[in-house]
Amino acid sequence: MKISYKWLSEYIPAIPEPERLSRILTSIGLEVEDFYKYEEVKGGLEGLVLGEVLTCEKHPNADKLTLTTVDVNGSVPLRIVCGAPNVAVGQKVIVAKPGTTIFPTKGEPLTMKVANIRGEESQGMICAEDEIGLGTSHQGILVLDKEAKPGTPAAEYFQLYEDWVYEIGVTPNRMDAMSHWGISRDVCAYLVFPIATRFAWTITLYLFG
Repeated sequence: MKISYKWLSEYIPAIPEPERLSRILTSIGLEVEDFYKYEEVKGGLEGLVLGEVLTCEKHPNADKLTLTTVDVNGSVPLRIVCGAPNVAVGQKVIVAKPGTTIFPTKGEPLTMKVANIRGEESQGMICAEDEIGLGTSHQGILVLDKEAKPGTPAAEYFQLYEDWVYEIGVTPNRMDAMSHWGISRDVCAYLVFPIATRFAWTITLYLFG
């Protein structure tokens, strides 16, 4: 049986952190067989930020590359070499700064580094949707609404759904625990009366285990 951490949090005031909740569930007889994070987009767009293209100039050593400066709400705009044909001044875009790991729709994850591209330093990348797992298009960089604010985390802008999922081995005699509501009652009882709950489970296992 699979249950959702976010769904449980609607029933449990001050719900414990996901890992602690996993231990609590097992301790009260609801054995957690698997426990993993669910992400709507792999990597959750972690580290990616919104930026505004301030300048665009032709790369002196490459016909199909552009030198840009991009404001990501930092002290100094980033210098980024871009190969997309649709990049233009004033666009709001998604930027992968050095140190950020991106998860393409196809292929392996890639961690950004400061690079030298045809003799020009590039401090990150302006991203297309397929380069960060948001789609399959590689026609050009992803251009956002004009109202987007530089420096905003991309995950916040797209409001991605994340959750923790527990796979619980519920025995046939625990029909009361075969729902989020039933499990939340057991967890609440443990949190309010932890010693009494443990004692009750010990007696139950001794008598009926």
